[in-house]
Amino acid sequence: MENTRTIDLNADLGEGFPWDEALLDRVTSASVSCGFHAGDRETILATLRAAKARGVDVGAHPGFADREHFGRREQAIDAAEAEALVVEQVESLASLAAEVGIPLRFLKPHGALYNQAQRDPAVAAGVVAAAARLGLPIFGQPNSCVAAECRRVGLRFVAEGSPDRRYLDDGRLAPRSEPRATLDDPADVLAQLDRLLRPDLGLATLCLHGDHPASARLADLLREALDRDSIAVENVLSSLSL
Repeated sequence: MENTRTIDLNADLGEGFPWDEALLDRVTSASVSCGFHAGDRETILATLRAAKARGVDVGAHPGFADREHFGRREQAIDAAEAEALVVEQVESLASLAAEVGIPLRFLKPHGALYNQAQRDPAVAAGVVAAAARLGLPIFGQPNSCVAAECRRVGLRFVAEGSPDRRYLDDGRLAPRSEPRATLDDPADVLAQLDRLLRPDLGLATLCLHGDHPASARLADLLREALDRDSIAVENVLSSLSL
């Protein structure tokens, strides 16, 4: 059967975990840490080089500069502060990407910054303003403040879902502090995938979290399931003709 749909498979990388290259063998795009919530110069450069060698598109993955909590602790921040934070971090990553000779193609906030931007109009406005200033499309949850702000300013929005994470009834990702916030049982992940592939959500990319020890195995599981459903795994920027 011919493939009737395409979807991108993304992972958050460059954060210092030992399976980045295994994931890069399996994904089509990578959100690379800017070095503020996790990772260091050499780790990030190695990730960028490995992505370039495999033809994997890379984007910036800025988060709160809170290494102690891996960027997952929410902070009081207004639109201007969010914009400045994102621009500073993306420019830092862009300088490393330039050393490697690979462009940054998109922006996806990390952790608490991501979650706050999805539900807080002020944080969303700052993050989207930064993306627009940098000329980058942005990844985020459908039906979120980020999606609405992108529509308002005319910025390309890429809807994503996370098959390795549990969602709350209101559509938000379950906080990492809650039990079973991360999914690793194959049956749970496949059930989550089925929910995420509903046509009304319009997802263009699926995110695997690079801190998950089973992430490479889950990438294989997802690829097999998508293939069975005649859904091609394809670079998000190619599939969206950006």
